[in-house]
Parts: sequence; structure tokens; C-alpha cells
Amino acid sequence: MINIYFAAKPASWAEYETPLRTALDEIGVAYTLSASCDVPEKIDYLIYAPGGPVSDFTPYTNAKAVLCLWAGVESIVENVTLKIPLTRMVDHGLTQGMIEWVTGHVLRHHLGMDQHILGQDGKWRLGAPPLATDRTVSILGLGALGTACAQTLAALNFKVQGWSRSKKQIDGVACFHGEAGLAQILSNTEIAVLLLPLTEATENLINATRLAQMPRGAVIINPGRGPLIDDATLLAALDRGQISHATLDVFRTEPLPADDPYWAHPQVTVTPHIASETRPITAARVIAENVQRDVMGEPLLHVVDRALGY
Repeated sequence: MINIYFAAKPASWAEYETPLRTALDEIGVAYTLSASCDVPEKIDYLIYAPGGPVSDFTPYTNAKAVLCLWAGVESIVENVTLKIPLTRMVDHGLTQGMIEWVTGHVLRHHLGMDQHILGQDGKWRLGAPPLATDRTVSILGLGALGTACAQTLAALNFKVQGWSRSKKQIDGVACFHGEAGLAQILSNTEIAVLLLPLTEATENLINATRLAQMPRGAVIINPGRGPLIDDATLLAALDRGQISHATLDVFRTEPLPADDPYWAHPQVTVTPHIASETRPITAARVIAENVQRDVMGEPLLHVVDRALGY
């Protein structure tokens, strides 16, 4: 019998209990699953999300892994009490949602849809957009989500570039890495999509220097992490036309305060952290698969490299 503790926000339990039980029943292991825990040393696995009841993992002396429901792990990765493997969420529903959001907003800016949607004023505006083959889109961050988005955009015939911390190779995508690679990729980026994890190395990555390296009139799309962007320098770049538009889904403070300058800026689109989210049914299957793999002595999927922070 394995004991699993659902250590996420209490409101999430109603969403996840049935999908988790269904997925765990399907793998055929004997288990208990509860959103409460009276005897921490009896717990084998913690299903975790930020804001839940656990911040000190010390009492869970026999736990084998912490299985995170979120793709982002920056709120837990440096927790000094966590001594056991930590996995992050990589699931089909989350990936598909991100693909759809990114593709939609890339196409919006590529096609110049705003001038027609917002320009119903009787003026006949001539001029077709370029074809996708003539538009360069750069994905910064080539993890599971970044790779999936890059491959989808490449399939639509965009000129897709990708940048990552370490060297990657993706069919149909020109891949760059390292500091020199970042400067090179930014120099011809028309639409930049930020899908990097938040680490000490990536915080404020998009700053005055990087924005100046981009062609005048480039677009920023950020469904990754709010602190990837130095907000003040982005606003300044928007004011002077260096960046023509920023579509932002994530922010340093969420919900975004009503008096934040992003709301009022005419060249900014704010969406309320909806680019993608974990879907309980598909996420439950990922959790159950990892439990099954560990019980059978197989390697866990999506283990976080604590040194890298993702």
C-alpha cells in the first residue's frame, strides 16, 4: 500500500480527486490518497502545488518524490528542506493549450489583425501581410513547451529560430545557444516568444541591452514568466517605437494591479495568465505514470535539475 498526500490548495482537491483516483486505479497499485496528513512519515509521494499546506518537507522522512502539478518550479526548487526528487508537470493538455495560445497571438501580429479588428472606421486599408515564409519568429526557451510551439510554427512555414541555455537540435528550427547565440537570434527577430524558466540567469533577461538588439518594430509575446522582462525598459522601448507591441500573459504581481501602466499602454495586450494551465484529467495521468514508474523501479519522468532550476 502506498500513501499519497495531495499537498496543494484545498480548492484544487475538488478538481483533482476524481481524475487522480481514476488514473491511479488504472495503473493497478494499492494506494491511499488524501488531502490531509496526520502522520507525515507514512507518506510515500506528495502531489504538490505552490500555495498549499507544505513548505517544510523535513517531516516526510520516507517520501520518495514530490510530484509538482505546475510546469514552473521556481517557488520550490531552492527549498533547502526538499532532499528527494522533484518532478515538474509536462502533460499533453498543458502543452496543447500553450501551442494554441502562442500560435494565435503570433498569427495576430503576423497578419496585422488589429488594424482591421480595431479599424472599422470606413477607411479602405490596402496592403497584404507577408507570407509566413518571410516572417522570423524566435522562441526563447526550448523546453517541452518551447519546442512544441517552435515545431507548430515551423509547420506553418514561419522562419523559426530557437534559443536555449545549452545546445539543442530541432528539425525545421534554427537553434542557437549561449550569450553570443542570444545576441545573434535577437538581431533579426520580428516576433519573440518567451518560454524560458525563471532562474537567476533568466530574470530580467529582456532588458535595455537585449531590446536594443532587436529590429525596430519587433513584437514581444510573453506566456512564460513575468520576471523574464525588465518592465521599465520594455515600457520605454514601447514608448519610443523600438518595440511595436507586447502581448503579456504573466507578470511579477498577479493579478496585475489595476493601476499598473501595462493596462493603459496602447501598445500592450494584457491577458490574465491564461496561455495554458494544467488540466486535471491529463495531469492526473502524468502523476499516476510517475508513481507507477517509481514503484516498478523505473526512472521518474520530468525530474527537475536542482542546479539548473528547471
